[in-house]
Amino acid sequence: MPAPHGLIERLAEMAADGKPFVLVTLVEAIGSTPQDAGTKMLVDSSGLRFGTVGGGKVEQQAIATAQALLADPAAKPCTLAEWNLKRDVGMTCGGSVKLLFEAYHVHPWRVVVFGAGHVGQAVVRCLLLLDCQVVCVDSRAEWLDRLPDSPQLERLRLDEPRDFVPRLTADDFVACMTMGHRTDFPVLEAIFKSGLDLAYLGVIGSRAKREVLRRELGDAGVPAAVLERLRCPIGLPIGGNQPGEIAVSVAAEILKVRDATKRTAGADASFGAS
Repeated sequence: MPAPHGLIERLAEMAADGKPFVLVTLVEAIGSTPQDAGTKMLVDSSGLRFGTVGGGKVEQQAIATAQALLADPAAKPCTLAEWNLKRDVGMTCGGSVKLLFEAYHVHPWRVVVFGAGHVGQAVVRCLLLLDCQVVCVDSRAEWLDRLPDSPQLERLRLDEPRDFVPRLTADDFVACMTMGHRTDFPVLEAIFKSGLDLAYLGVIGSRAKREVLRRELGDAGVPAAVLERLRCPIGLPIGGNQPGEIAVSVAAEILKVRDATKRTAGADASFGAS
């Protein structure tokens, strides 16, 4: 069965919007069922947005399943469900259905880049090739305006970039690459004093800059043990000093840290399973 008229357009709109949603496809219908195989619908956290897979109880249960998928951080983004309509759904029909649930934009990981200068521009563009949300914070509107338009990207102009720190979460990956030490320091001080243990925290610069930062942050009351979490220089030891090559090395390091975190979380979950 061809896709319902308008589905592709609505799917594209929801994908461009960047908010989580689920595409539900009736991939198999056996016996007496409310709809034929091939029907589809789109569901988000608010409910049914487009299409149908049968109406009534089967659709109600499919919507609830899709919303549960959106709400569960540990859920797989693609899952197949097989329901006997009488036993599993409570319908009088004697048939069975298989439904494919495909989630999009679910629990995206976020990278926050402080600084929209030459290197920041390259880093943001590199990150936009990945399946993540990106926030770029700077006090200079003219530099933020040079960034590409993307549903993955939030451009935020703040006179004091450190004012964004209260919006950070422990799951965020943060790269600090503002105009220099004078503007990096307030952001880093605010992060450390917030008590957040970020997934990744790095600042662009040399080993000499790292020692200066550690000394000044220590003088500001940040414990030495906490300062060990700060990465400086950032990026894997590859490439040269061109913005594009720095961007690749920084994005690669962030991916390396992300994947190591996922493996650790997976091992912890397996260890705790019974």
